Amino acid sequence: MGSTQTASAAGAEADSGRRNVSDAAGVIVLGGCAVWSLISAAAHDGRPEGVLLAVLAVAAGYASGRISGSLLPVAAPCAGALAGLGLAVTLPHLAAGPEVSTPLGHAGAAAALLTLATGAACCAAWATPAPALRFALRLLAMVMVVTGAAVGSATGCLISGTVLLCSLAAARLRSRGPGIAGLALTAALVTGTVWALTGNVLPGGPATSLEGRLTAYRVQLWHDALRLAHRDPTLGVGPGRFGELSPTASQALWPDGKPHSAPLQQAAEQGLVGVLLLAAAFCWMLFALWRSPRSTPLALTAGAALTGLAAIAAVGDALSFTTVSAGAGLLAGLATARPLAPDGAEGDQEPRVR
Repeated sequence: MGSTQTASAAGAEADSGRRNVSDAAGVIVLGGCAVWSLISAAAHDGRPEGVLLAVLAVAAGYASGRISGSLLPVAAPCAGALAGLGLAVTLPHLAAGPEVSTPLGHAGAAAALLTLATGAACCAAWATPAPALRFALRLLAMVMVVTGAAVGSATGCLISGTVLLCSLAAARLRSRGPGIAGLALTAALVTGTVWALTGNVLPGGPATSLEGRLTAYRVQLWHDALRLAHRDPTLGVGPGRFGELSPTASQALWPDGKPHSAPLQQAAEQGLVGVLLLAAAFCWMLFALWRSPRSTPLALTAGAALTGLAAIAAVGDALSFTTVSAGAGLLAGLATARPLAPDGAEGDQEPRVR
């Protein structure tokens, strides 16, 4: 009996140590994002308020997720899923300006919110010990997929459906390490494809096909972003200055001052360091999920939703919406929170890091 208690205490201490490492990494990464935006803005008279607001939204969402996920491991992600669904449906009516085609603008934000909401519903399903409730929560995730089609967001429908399938497939994985690595590779491939298309590296056939789907206007914005990144590869041209320096953006009928690609916006406005910090923020979330005390299927489900968000952000403007940034932090916090009461459903899955 004494040896069992000792082993349990040692395991709890190891889990606490792992969580402290991931929390410290998050503080460093988010702090670095905020500080670098101020440095870049000071060098080029930029406007760092948008970046600072996004960092604050992620941090606040993550803290809220950790707290609510500990107290209400099933109800909290379920409430988050319903909130995301409501915002995705009403967002075009709440935001100013015209709605543009997916994944630009509001439609891209709606796709991102549906993706995060699907992930939250599936996380709630993995957290509950009741089979009937688990089935109902997966039906809720299906509602997210159908909603994507109903609001005209093919991207939201496709990626939400992919998150649901990944969540179901995660039940067969006993080790989360390969799954986390696969998610990181997927995000890297999407981002690399965007860079290759922008840099005219892709062969003619695939490049023409992608440009037709993404629209020539968006690709031209990306070319402008790459040219601005070459102007000052270290500091960029300053946060918030893309719109005034991009010929394509300034000539648009409804200019929004964004290149509609988070990595390329970072490269143009904050240089290579900004791109590395954005990548570090995504890797930190995956690292936190790898270290999470929650079950492997739940952690991989959240990782799949965050990877879907990364893909949307690579070709759209989703991260410019505070609700999306806060939702990403909330989902990561929910999936890394330790429930105060042991959970029957997750007890069937091995939650240890492997």
